Amino acid sequence: MNRLDRLTAILIQLQTKRIVKAEEISSRFEISLRTVYRDVKSLMEAGVPIGSEAGKGYFIVDGYHLPPVMFTQDEASSMLVAGKLVEKMADKSVRTAFESAMHKIKSVLNESEKDHIQNLESHIEIFLRSKYEAKEREDFPDDFMTEIQRAVAKKQILKIDYSNIEEELTSREVEPIGIFYYSMAWHLIGWCRLRNGYRDFRSDRIKKLVNTEKTFEARNLVSLKEYYQSMFHSNKDLIRVVVTFDKASLRGKPLYGSISQVDLGDKVRAEFMMDSLISIGRWLLMYGSHAEIEEPEELKTVMTELVEELHEKYVKEKSELLSN
Repeated sequence: MNRLDRLTAILIQLQTKRIVKAEEISSRFEISLRTVYRDVKSLMEAGVPIGSEAGKGYFIVDGYHLPPVMFTQDEASSMLVAGKLVEKMADKSVRTAFESAMHKIKSVLNESEKDHIQNLESHIEIFLRSKYEAKEREDFPDDFMTEIQRAVAKKQILKIDYSNIEEELTSREVEPIGIFYYSMAWHLIGWCRLRNGYRDFRSDRIKKLVNTEKTFEARNLVSLKEYYQSMFHSNKDLIRVVVTFDKASLRGKPLYGSISQVDLGDKVRAEFMMDSLISIGRWLLMYGSHAEIEEPEELKTVMTELVEELHEKYVKEKSELLSN
């Protein structure tokens, strides 16, 4: 990237949030802090009203805005890929908001870029099983994620009706700390006032959600990373699964859904947290003898039953063919 392009990109970055640290700019463009200071000075000399707060960072003075931003073909293409992922991994509320955002992005593209996106769109697909492709049902509202994000950002209390794995319905007041995606579902993490502790709520088990718009005081809130490291020890719905794979069988592809991976040379040890041993068992079948289950022992029993079921099915089919 030449310096002129970098200066433009830095100016755009300064408009993405209230204060941007010099270290953030340095990391993004892989330049030294000295170069950051020099570039910011050049922007100021060019008439851009940039302020700074000691120990915090830089900011654009209120009221200053860049003219409409133009996207490159590569940037527009990346948004197209993101849209395909949103279709598979986000609920109705997020899909609707992203679709609206994409229309705005497409509206500022020039004619050649619009043609590029239109030609590319039918040639990108995400083949991922997703519950968000299911038809709308009364027991699957599928429209809470946007409101959850709003509550997380504003530290607002959520009131939810939640159905656990035993389908027991309870009403909860939750102080949300964040959301993350694992085991093919989005999860709301927050302090549950009913249970007086941090809890993990699968978004597809939330039957009703209301943002009370009442703010809550920080109670030494743990970070998502801290919760992520500790949650699996207290969540009875999830089962820890450890599997060792022959690296050659992975063919360089990532193990989606794993929470940790350890390189053992010609093997990879992966850890998963699952709410269904049958689901991961069926998935492991395709690796055959190239996957070795370390724990739990129950999964080995599940795999034996699955293999026996397949064996009986095809022995029976072969017997019927021979008898005919």
